[in-house]
Amino acid sequence: MLFLKLSRGNVMAGRKRKMLSIASAPVKAVNKHEDGTDLEMKASPAKLEKTSQCEDARGDDTERSHYFTKNELQQRQREDFFNQSCISLAKALLGKVLVRRCADGTELRGRIVETEAYPGGEDKASHSAGGKRTARNTAMFMKPGTIYVYPIYGIYLCMNVSSEGEGAAVLLRSLEPLQGQPVMRQLRAARRKEGARQLKDKELCNGPSKLCQALDIPRCFDRRDLASDPEVWLEREPNTSPAEPHDIVSAPRIGIESHGEWAKKPWRFYLRGHSCVSVVNKEAERQSPCGLEMSDLAPSEAQSDTGQHNVKRT
Repeated sequence: MLFLKLSRGNVMAGRKRKMLSIASAPVKAVNKHEDGTDLEMKASPAKLEKTSQCEDARGDDTERSHYFTKNELQQRQREDFFNQSCISLAKALLGKVLVRRCADGTELRGRIVETEAYPGGEDKASHSAGGKRTARNTAMFMKPGTIYVYPIYGIYLCMNVSSEGEGAAVLLRSLEPLQGQPVMRQLRAARRKEGARQLKDKELCNGPSKLCQALDIPRCFDRRDLASDPEVWLEREPNTSPAEPHDIVSAPRIGIESHGEWAKKPWRFYLRGHSCVSVVNKEAERQSPCGLEMSDLAPSEAQSDTGQHNVKRT
């Protein structure tokens, strides 16, 4: 009887050692080359777990966090808000509040004051021009409200939000800091030269890469759902109305001069007179408020836009 118990104990111990050995061993992961062939890599369990968490978080079916309060759920923008044409969404985003909840529970908030529309299709300045779909721009073809984060110059990031339409997305250009400015200032300072002057509040988020730094928007937020993600979302401020047409300036987009006629499209929108706007266009401000000509609308949006706004010719 004693021998039987000892034998069973040895067997159980052996199984336990075997399981521990398997758990600590490197795990093989299989990826795909662009040509479809398998690429086998080795990664530690810890690294795979971290990667898995990032990939799970950016899935289409991200669960709503149970940490949201009733008030946050009421103010949060849902899927139907994002399901509108690219140009309409670019204007509707103005005045909304982007919220970033950090790992320690700290919340950073900024009011959107400047956007750029990239409808895709014929728009040669868009990453999805001509319907081109790649591993980088996949988020532009996902459901409205999907976050599209891409790198520029190899070191900076830009945050976009997909809209209605294949390959359509809106670039978030500038925010007005509302909450968490000391944290934002530390995050920005980490990317600046030592001894540089302290940034003013209006300088914290007045550019697409600056706002990603200030709100700690990482690359792995790409393809997440802004309507349900527990770490970043969009809110409307209570007791506030959407920006009126006379408050919105429509001007050419920035940094796309090499794209000819598409660089002249007035698809950059910002709140008139706001100090956090990245670049003010005086000529555009002298024109009639938000006066888009029909020729300046994306072909796929001309009909839907006229159905929602009183479009005036300038």
